[in-house]
Amino acid sequence: MAFVRSKHLLALALASASMALGGCTSYAPAPRSFVAAAVQPYRLDSGDRMRISVFEQPGLTNSYTVDQAGYIAFPLVGQVAARGQTLPALEGAIASRLKQGYLRDPDVTIEIDRYRPVFVMGEVGRPGQYSYVPGMTAQNAVAIAGGFTSRANQKDIDVTRKINGQVITGRSIIATPVMAGDTIYVRERLF
Repeated sequence: MAFVRSKHLLALALASASMALGGCTSYAPAPRSFVAAAVQPYRLDSGDRMRISVFEQPGLTNSYTVDQAGYIAFPLVGQVAARGQTLPALEGAIASRLKQGYLRDPDVTIEIDRYRPVFVMGEVGRPGQYSYVPGMTAQNAVAIAGGFTSRANQKDIDVTRKINGQVITGRSIIATPVMAGDTIYVRERLF
């Protein structure tokens, strides 16, 4: 009887250990859309600030920030949807609206003045919000955030990114490119 009970306890302990270890490895690797999103044209979102120039129209040339709703307030034409737009698409949208009774042939150019930030959390020296720079990798972001702590897993990181309006989290190598608006999480190593 004691042998059967200890056999059941051993089986229960093995099952618990298996589930615990399975939980340690049950993560979703970064989907292919992570890499694809990093090589696509930049898409605007809340927090991006851009310099919009209208040729020979100094009253319209200024810096504009995409608000929380995804719009910019542009003189004469009002609210213009910017979230998810590429720079050329937004240039065309503003020019098209300016043609509707304001300017005959507007020449609109846009350049990013300030990208939305990246967020670095977990086992780093100074977790927080940091300025994004084109070409930034997760390793660069960790370095800006004070580097790894002594408990950090330095092999891979978790990245949370908005792709096509959907928020996705995946595990990636430390050298993975990051995008403006990404959240990078450095986990604690097990041993």
